[in-house]
Amino acid sequence: MSQRIALFQMTSGIDPLENAAAIAGAVRAAVDGGAAMVFTPEMCGLLDRDRQRGGAHIVPEAENPVLEQARNAAAKAGIWVQLGSLAIRRDDGMWANRCFVIDASGEIAARYDKIHMFDVDLATGETWRESAAYAPGEAVVVVETPLGRLGLAICYDLRFPALFQALGQKACDLITIPAAFTVPTGQAHWHVMQRARAIEASAFVIACAQAGDHADGRSTYGHSLVVDPWGEVLLDMGEGGGQLGFAEIDRQRVAQVRAQVPSLANRRPIAG
Repeated sequence: MSQRIALFQMTSGIDPLENAAAIAGAVRAAVDGGAAMVFTPEMCGLLDRDRQRGGAHIVPEAENPVLEQARNAAAKAGIWVQLGSLAIRRDDGMWANRCFVIDASGEIAARYDKIHMFDVDLATGETWRESAAYAPGEAVVVVETPLGRLGLAICYDLRFPALFQALGQKACDLITIPAAFTVPTGQAHWHVMQRARAIEASAFVIACAQAGDHADGRSTYGHSLVVDPWGEVLLDMGEGGGQLGFAEIDRQRVAQVRAQVPSLANRRPIAG
């Protein structure tokens, strides 16, 4: 039996309360659309490249208004919610790029801190140094949900196959890869890499993305995707922000693909 999911493709801005209100509205609309779970992009609560300005809004988890409103919305609507990630201040003063999975009672079922930091110099002149403010995570995280076993990753993690091999070995039915991909890297690599990760893990990939021109001056690629374990694209939301898209997840498809191409079962260690 298939279950419906919703993806909220956002153009997040520099005001967390505005972003929180948009997410709460998307949760209500997802329930109206028959979804069992709704997914949001990376940095859905605050997207601000000005770290001095944005830093005023980066608070400990217990004080984050976006997390609080998302938990309340999930509990009120009776739906699971994945916040693709929020910027959270850790106890040591460093920041974490942290994903949250919230259950239908509003409780936090899982947390994942992004492992791989986006430190790049693009040919367009864009320079990003995520590690200057954010501390990397260290743990591979999976969580049981009504959709099946869900593995967690964030954006730049997409480029590191070892993480997805580890998630595949944990028998994930689905993997989420929320993102705020730049336009040039998105045009070059987004679709092919998302499909490759789904094929490698023999799992659904749910990649909810930021889209459009943001208040902090950046532009993001969009094209939130749902990819099935065979690599077939079930949903591509294009470039516009502020959209809610729906897709059907059939867990039997995972078993069918793994029976046809048992690459996870056949994998052997390779000596270096």
